[in-house]
Amino acid sequence: MMRDIVRTQNKHAVLQISAIVLLLSAVSVRAETPECNVKPSTEETTAEPAAAAPKPEPFAFADFTWLNGNSRQHKPTFDYPAFTGEVRVDTNYVYDLNHPQDHTLVGSSELGRTGEVQVQQIGVGGDFHYDNVRGRVLTQLGMYSTMTPRNDASPSRGQWDLANAYRYVSEAYGGYHFNKMSGINVDAGIFMSYVGLFSYYQYDNWAYQPSFVSSNTPWFFNGVRIQIFPNDHFKEEIWLTNGWQSYGMFNDAPGIGSQTLWRPNGNWSILSNNYLYGKDTLGNNKRKRVHSDSSVEWKYRDRPDAKFDKSALSFTFDIGCEYGGNVQCRGSDAAKISQYFIGFMLYNRWWFDHDRYGVTLGGGAITNPGRYLVLVPPINGATAASGTPYFTANPGDPYRAWDASATFDYMPSENVTFRYELNHRHANVPYWAGSGGVTPPGGNTGSPGSAVPGWQPDLRKNETRFTAALLVKF
Repeated sequence: MMRDIVRTQNKHAVLQISAIVLLLSAVSVRAETPECNVKPSTEETTAEPAAAAPKPEPFAFADFTWLNGNSRQHKPTFDYPAFTGEVRVDTNYVYDLNHPQDHTLVGSSELGRTGEVQVQQIGVGGDFHYDNVRGRVLTQLGMYSTMTPRNDASPSRGQWDLANAYRYVSEAYGGYHFNKMSGINVDAGIFMSYVGLFSYYQYDNWAYQPSFVSSNTPWFFNGVRIQIFPNDHFKEEIWLTNGWQSYGMFNDAPGIGSQTLWRPNGNWSILSNNYLYGKDTLGNNKRKRVHSDSSVEWKYRDRPDAKFDKSALSFTFDIGCEYGGNVQCRGSDAAKISQYFIGFMLYNRWWFDHDRYGVTLGGGAITNPGRYLVLVPPINGATAASGTPYFTANPGDPYRAWDASATFDYMPSENVTFRYELNHRHANVPYWAGSGGVTPPGGNTGSPGSAVPGWQPDLRKNETRFTAALLVKF
């Protein structure tokens, strides 16, 4: 049954992309071909037809600053005719009750160090827009510039060191806007995925540490996207990428996916991301991946003049699998082992005193046999490319985990958030850093991720930590 679903999804993706290519070809021809049926001029003058009313901007019919993953700013700080600027600074401090002696966190794509003040992200850039030509650039300085590239194994295939080429850029794309329907955008470069609902930038989110279905799924894609807005309530987006959060290709095929977003009114947002095809296991050209990520957000209270003025919830459910190359989506036998991903997360947010204060409670859980979406612990400098013998990712290796969090935000202005958060995370196998840490005495030894004779990392099944963060956005 899962194989039939996979084949149907792949056929659907091909049909979608073919239809979009034909549509854009027609738009281009129409734009470039002069009118042929122009009537000869006469002495009689005719009134000019009334100009068509401008079409509404997509999703501008309501205030969506309440959404998890959206900026809460109502207008940009730096806004000019051809450029809208953006500056982000994310600084944090983590207190881990496991007290790892090497100050290293395990299993998070958002935080990397404990017991220290660290700058997680400095983003400087913005959006360019002139005569339908568009582009966006945002830097990636701070901890993200080392943590994000190490989670991508694709640069180890081939030359020119893609990890270093892109490590200081979180977004970089150029594109063109077609004035058809409510808009069609064609962009190429590095762009955010929003698989897992949460934004890559913590200022936009209800919580700092998202649950696993967000933290362990793609933050970005490198490729081409086509965004189609049939009206101001709906978007369909097609992706043709190098792979699953990758700067390059893992094997010989691109990743194909789509996003569908519908906001029927100002209180609901319904999102579905579908990764329809990819070969994303380094060195295994026969193994394919599919993944579906669906979210719903509901604002169920909005009373601007009340002390308790707003509340909303979000629910996300993910399911996916890998097949081929000695694994299959369901059912295990001696030749092929079942390898899949199932997870969910649920968050509830409350706002108080004209959105000056916010409280979020939430968490989630995953099961991922084969661990193909579990972040590789940085034991002895291990990366996604090197792996580690201390935490293997062989077909069938078990991994189940859950987490819960409580977040308090103080937001004296739309440009700053003071965030305080308590997290507890549990795994069925030792995974989180214990007091002994994950770094050998004297520092990393040998090649990244290699075994060190006479030494073992200190891994635990539980982690509890407190995070304080200062989040600034202009």
